[in-house]
Amino acid sequence: MKKLLDKERKAYLNYLEKVRGYSDLTLKSYDESIQEALLYIEITQEDDGYIFNLMPYRIHISGLNAKTISKKLSAIRGFVNYLNENAFSVTLQADESVKTAKTLPKPISHEHILEAIEHTELYNKTIVVLLYTLGLRISELASIRLEDISEEWIRVVGKGSKMRDIPLLGSTKRVLEEYLQTFAPKKFLFEKKGEKLSENSLRYLVNKVFNDVGLKVTPHQLRHSYATALLNGGAPIVDVSELLGHTSMATTQIYTKLGSALKRQNYNKAHPLCSGDE
Repeated sequence: MKKLLDKERKAYLNYLEKVRGYSDLTLKSYDESIQEALLYIEITQEDDGYIFNLMPYRIHISGLNAKTISKKLSAIRGFVNYLNENAFSVTLQADESVKTAKTLPKPISHEHILEAIEHTELYNKTIVVLLYTLGLRISELASIRLEDISEEWIRVVGKGSKMRDIPLLGSTKRVLEEYLQTFAPKKFLFEKKGEKLSENSLRYLVNKVFNDVGLKVTPHQLRHSYATALLNGGAPIVDVSELLGHTSMATTQIYTKLGSALKRQNYNKAHPLCSGDE
């Protein structure tokens, strides 16, 4: 596919020069933009052609000014139109306008999270590990029942009562097993007097874990750290969006604007805590 696209890219540039009369400077700009985009665009093949998912590339260039972004996207759109006009069927995904938040929750480094959980007790460690390796909302963590936990997955009930299954990393599973053996909850994973532990109580415990090592961290920052770690590790944004429980990838872009260096890999191998979990 790479060789084919490279051949078509050169043909497209030749078309722009010979037929459209583009200047050398414009051709150079188009060539650079197209080559850059092809490094990040997720390409999948279907029976009737190909799908180019622009979202990873849009995340990569999201820090640039609006005019530059518009020029880069225009170049790749022109290339795709050329492909479609020359017996090469391509559908663009995530080409719509996306609004991003002015401020983003700052992700916490993997090293800082490891430091925090190494200096806390098992109960609090389990809370932080689950938030970080499952990308949960605090409300979702509070609602986990024992029946939702299987050998390889945890079933989570998200917004709008929408359920999703999230894979358990080996390291997470070991922490969880030790927690269950030690505290033996009856109904909810985190409970008090037969009722699920409140969101405020869980939030307080997360704050305490990081305060003890001189950091101020919220549960939502751990969720953002999860998404950023996966994207930086190479997980496709489609998978990250599903794992986060988003109904739209536009929402995922807001959470993962800081993600970069996207490559097509299995998301289970993308997370830094997954080392040695084969």
